[in-house]
Amino acid sequence: MTQDRFEARHRQDWAAFASQLQMLERRGGRHADSRGFPAAYRRLCQQLALAEARGYSQTLLDQLRQLALRGHQQLYRHRSPLFGQAIGFLLQGLPRLVRGEWRFVLTASLLFYGPLLGMALLVYLVPDLVYSVLPADQVAQMESMYDPESRRLGRFAERTSMDDWMMFGFYIMNNVGIAFQTFAGGMLLGLGAVFFLTFNGLTIGAVAGHLTGIGYHQPFWSFVIGHGAFELTAITLAGAAGLRLGWALVAPGRLRRLEALRVAGAIGVRLVTGAFLMLLLAAFIEAYWSSMTFATPTVKYAVGGLLWLMVGSYLLRAGRSHHATA
Repeated sequence: MTQDRFEARHRQDWAAFASQLQMLERRGGRHADSRGFPAAYRRLCQQLALAEARGYSQTLLDQLRQLALRGHQQLYRHRSPLFGQAIGFLLQGLPRLVRGEWRFVLTASLLFYGPLLGMALLVYLVPDLVYSVLPADQVAQMESMYDPESRRLGRFAERTSMDDWMMFGFYIMNNVGIAFQTFAGGMLLGLGAVFFLTFNGLTIGAVAGHLTGIGYHQPFWSFVIGHGAFELTAITLAGAAGLRLGWALVAPGRLRRLEALRVAGAIGVRLVTGAFLMLLLAAFIEAYWSSMTFATPTVKYAVGGLLWLMVGSYLLRAGRSHHATA
């Protein structure tokens, strides 16, 4: 079915749903205004899923997503406690959103992983190139952090177990700061998000290439593979959210630029929320698992590979529903 026919078939339903939403929002969700609302909301979600599957225009998808978001807020305003909403977002909302915004997620991934892999290879082949990205004292610090003789790996490797909680907080603040910078950078027409994605990719790649080249590959890769599944994915999600903001400013489509930014902001905040939750989990793994040396590298690689598989399966499969097409 063409997009024009799809819009003509459902336009009246969307207008009626929007009018009912406005009444509910003005009157605080009074029961008299909510008759038939759950069924209308489910129909809208099905229509949004069809529009995404058929690759309709970004403008139409933005309009339907905004209606769905407002409808979700009204539907669960008085029914679902905060904890239930959070669980629903994690199990269904976030992976659906990531798939719906796959173009921005893919672009962010290319901007991050492309420089990371490219710089890692260049530094491995031309070792002195690392000093064009990192100062000598920072390179020395990285070598100390991942020395195979260290009792623990990573930042402040020789800390005692009593300091793990402090490091958990440190990792959260450090990683959340990077994610927020990447997201907020999207307000600069997306250029800030592009810069932070590329810069972090180059930095991580330079470290990886250097440590691999000097023979520290086993402690380094066994350290990062576990929490990296969540941390690196979170960075790309924050980058996708920033690119979403920038695109709304550059190409608002049929919407006014301020309205397009509002829609993109609502989507971006949800993506960043998911990124922050992933960073929280990454910080826990980094503080309490990645830095330990009691587990063999083989065990760490196995656990890390399983975590990457879990994250990929979650984003690709979780929250899928099977509705009849119409």
